[in-house]
Amino acid sequence: MTNPRPALSRRAVLARAATLPLFSIVTRPADAAEFDLKYATGQDPAHPVNVRAKEAFARIREATSGRVNIRHFPANQLGSDTDLLAQVRNGSVEFFNLSSLILATFVPVSGITSVGFAFKNYADVWKAMDGDLGKHIRAEIARRPILTVSKIWDNGFRHISSSTREIKSAADLKGFKVRVPAAPALTSLFKSLDAAPSPINFNEVYTALQTKVVEGQENPLAIFATARLYEVQKSCSLTGHVWDGYWVLANKRIFERLPVDIQQIISRELDRSADDQRADIAGLSTKLVADLKAKGINFLNVSQDSFREQLARTTFYADWKAKYGETAWELLEKVSGKLG
Repeated sequence: MTNPRPALSRRAVLARAATLPLFSIVTRPADAAEFDLKYATGQDPAHPVNVRAKEAFARIREATSGRVNIRHFPANQLGSDTDLLAQVRNGSVEFFNLSSLILATFVPVSGITSVGFAFKNYADVWKAMDGDLGKHIRAEIARRPILTVSKIWDNGFRHISSSTREIKSAADLKGFKVRVPAAPALTSLFKSLDAAPSPINFNEVYTALQTKVVEGQENPLAIFATARLYEVQKSCSLTGHVWDGYWVLANKRIFERLPVDIQQIISRELDRSADDQRADIAGLSTKLVADLKAKGINFLNVSQDSFREQLARTTFYADWKAKYGETAWELLEKVSGKLG
């Protein structure tokens, strides 16, 4: 009769396991992705930034033969914009799209895209953001524990709406009570134009307009329409006073550890979707003017000249030039022309 094999201690089991090849311990289903990544946004699932991002994810999975799976979390499911910026910095979320206006709280120069009346049209925007200014901003972002993995996406030009007066020139803004988000660049802009800006949380905007706490507000047309602000406003001046975009941010440490071919595929497909999303926003803006006219909004086409001239009589441009620095400002003026 043989003696029974002595029981192994827990320490012995762990020691023996440590000598085994890694692949014999860690296994995954044949159809599971090698790289499972999270991509968060703050926008509604139907927004073009999400529709086009999901198309990119499908192409990335196909191009990598299933090695990469990017899971999508829209509408601030994983937290507020501030929370998500912290999460992409520490790596608990791999990708996050964020407005350049909000990113400016962490990377100040990213806010230069929202200098008042710097861009006259989209041709100027893309010349700057796909050119030297965009390259400079991306380099500054990469000095932090994050980086950008595609060209910038479109959030749109912001326009001024009113329930009391028609805004046709800078003079019409004198004393105008206008809601702005809690963004120093926009508060500074409207103060310099002799308006009376009031920072109000977006969920309170409709009520503030309805009760006449403020006379007007400023937003891209898509926000104006989806928030039904046309119900409490009469006119909309197509000032295009500020343009804003979305940067697709990645945790630098995690992204740079991906195989180079996968990094290239992710950036290539996100760039393709950025182009598609830009076209979506351009088409949507044209459509929204017609839709909002049908709902009773009077649209006013205005020249930016008087607004830029008013700002030039103040320290507005000099103050923001000092904040963003000579290099960034020179790159902006290569496209915008002399400011101030």
